[in-house]
Amino acid sequence: MMTISALLFDLDGTLVDTANDFVQVLNEQLISHGRNQLPADTIRNTVSDGARALVKIGFGGEPGTEPFESLRQELLERYESLVGKHAKLFDGMEEVLTLCEDKDIPWGIITNKPRLYTDLLLQRMDLDKRSRVTLCPDDVRKSKPDPESLLLAAKQLGLAPGNIVYAGDHERDIQAGQAAEMITVSALYGYIKCHKSAKKWPADYQIQHPSELISLFLT
Repeated sequence: MMTISALLFDLDGTLVDTANDFVQVLNEQLISHGRNQLPADTIRNTVSDGARALVKIGFGGEPGTEPFESLRQELLERYESLVGKHAKLFDGMEEVLTLCEDKDIPWGIITNKPRLYTDLLLQRMDLDKRSRVTLCPDDVRKSKPDPESLLLAAKQLGLAPGNIVYAGDHERDIQAGQAAEMITVSALYGYIKCHKSAKKWPADYQIQHPSELISLFLT
């Protein structure tokens, strides 16, 4: 077993399953505008691409134009009102976090989710005080795939990047982790549109279930 010093996660689609929050938010917004609802899987597989991608699959249009930007703001306001309502840790993830804590291996979160929604989500799930480091785009000049947030996390933890694991469900997570010279893990159970393509990401490890993190790094 490899000895690691910390375990860091992307948030949506890797640590926490937030998809059903977005399914409710986007479909309620579509209905309010006289449009048909989208299948849950269509929304689920778009969550990791952010609010702009969700607006695009629901309404079309281009970022930076109207009514696209107004619709995006409306979606974010709707999300803020119920963030975390349906969210839950992925199956097996609580065991991973508990084992990290028992072994005094710090775990944390590096996300492209804005600080406002990240803090609300973690507070409502009672994860805010458990995470040893939580970094959002608000905290850095460049978000993932740039490695700045990952390197800042290592600095805040006082650890060398080379023994830190970073797990994510998007190619930008793997790119950021590799650029930071961390150990990278593709979370293939996450919000991935094309698993065939995801298996080609240059990650050090690929997992189909969070429990595999235990056998890889925590036993």
